[in-house]
Amino acid sequence: MVSEEVREALATGRPVVALESTIIAHGLPRPRNLQVALELEDAVRQEGAVPATIAVLDGQPRVGLDKEQVERIANEDGIRKLGHRDLPLAIATGASGATTVSATALLAARAGVRVFATGGLGGVHREWTLTQDESADLGLLARTRITVVCAGVKSILDVPATLQRLETLGVAVAGYGTDRFPGFYLSDSGHPVDWTLESPGEVAAVMRAQDTLDGPATALIVANPVPEAQQLDPALHARVLADALHACEAEGVSGQAVTPFLLDHLVRYTDGASLEANLAAVRGNVRLAGRIAAAWAQV
Repeated sequence: MVSEEVREALATGRPVVALESTIIAHGLPRPRNLQVALELEDAVRQEGAVPATIAVLDGQPRVGLDKEQVERIANEDGIRKLGHRDLPLAIATGASGATTVSATALLAARAGVRVFATGGLGGVHREWTLTQDESADLGLLARTRITVVCAGVKSILDVPATLQRLETLGVAVAGYGTDRFPGFYLSDSGHPVDWTLESPGEVAAVMRAQDTLDGPATALIVANPVPEAQQLDPALHARVLADALHACEAEGVSGQAVTPFLLDHLVRYTDGASLEANLAAVRGNVRLAGRIAAAWAQV
C-alpha cells in the first residue's frame, strides 16, 4: 500500500526518497530511534522531497508511513527484521516488520520510487571462503533499478570482496565527490572506486543513461562518505574492530549473529562514538538523496 502523499507525489512528478525502517526498529535504542526516524523524514522534506519510510504492518507492505505507524515500528515489541525473502511470509501470516536494504529497495522499486537512502549496505562477510556468508542486499540490487545513497558497506565486512562481488553482479558504484570507497564509520575504507560523481545532476544523468540503454535492471550505488570531522577515529576503529573479531571467534558466534555482535561491540567499546558516526553518515545520505531525487524529478 502506497500512502496518499507518496502516491500523489509520484503521480505529479515530485521527488520522493525511500527510507528503510530497520534502523528504527533494530538499529537504535528507544526513544532515540523515534526521534531519529522523524528527523530523517524532516531532512528529506527540507531538500524538497517527500519521504517514503517503508515497512510491513499487519501483513501489509507500506510505502510511506504516517507518524502513528512510525511510532509502531519504533516502540512495538515483536517487530521482525525483514529481508526481501521474508516479505511473502510476513504478508501471508499478517506479521509486522521493519525492512532491510533488500526489502526496502524491492518495495520502493515496485512502487515507482527511484531513490533510496540508507546507512551502509550489507556485503560479503569476512572468511567468505569458509562460511559462504553474503548479504542478500547484493543479489537484490543486481536485479533492481534503484539508486541507493549509502556510506559504503559496514566496515566489519570484507570490503574488497564486496566491491569485487558488486562488479561481478554488474552493479555500478560511484563515489560522491571522492575516488575512495567510504567505510561506513570511516570516510575512506582504504579502497578506490573507478567513478566519481560531483553533483546531484550528474547522478540523475547516470540514472537517465541507465534507462536509455535499457540494459539489465541493476542498481546504482552512490557512495557518500561521512565527513572526516564526524567519522570514527580510524585508530580507535581499527583497535576495537580487531578486538571484536577476536571476541566473536572466542565466543563461537556465527551466521546471522555475527553482524549484530560486532556492531554492538563497536558501540560499547567506542563509548557510543561508532553510533554517532553512523548517524552522521545516515543524515548526510538522506540529505543527498533528497537533492538527487529533486534533480531526477527535473529530468
